[in-house]
Amino acid sequence: MGMVAVATLAAAVACGGGSDSPTSPSDPGTGGGGGGTASDSATVTITSAGVVSPSTVTIRQGGRVTFVNNDTRPHDMSSDPHPSHEDCPPMDQVGFLSAGQSRTSGNFNTVRTCGFHDHNLPGNTGLQGRITIVAP
Repeated sequence: MGMVAVATLAAAVACGGGSDSPTSPSDPGTGGGGGGTASDSATVTITSAGVVSPSTVTIRQGGRVTFVNNDTRPHDMSSDPHPSHEDCPPMDQVGFLSAGQSRTSGNFNTVRTCGFHDHNLPGNTGLQGRITIVAP
């Protein structure tokens, strides 16, 4: 029975590996090292539970991030720090998202890590995340 469990686990791990989707982050922030390739774009979804997923994305310099609001309430996604939002100006193009709406950031041209949050719920850690911009 132990061999069957090991074989099943190995098959599950092999089947679940790496999506090549351009909206997948190269390092989802799970501590896995993620030294994979960054893409030119990423998508962050605000789920029906009111949290961002994934909370960490990595894009290449010049790339953009699309925010999709699948929650039933609106969200105002902004760059850190609150309330000035000056760390990453490309986030300013996302802003207010009604339920069901999506919007794409400007181009992130500076190599760095940017934090983001919901301006109206700045202390809600479920609506906070990071965008890492890497050199091409």
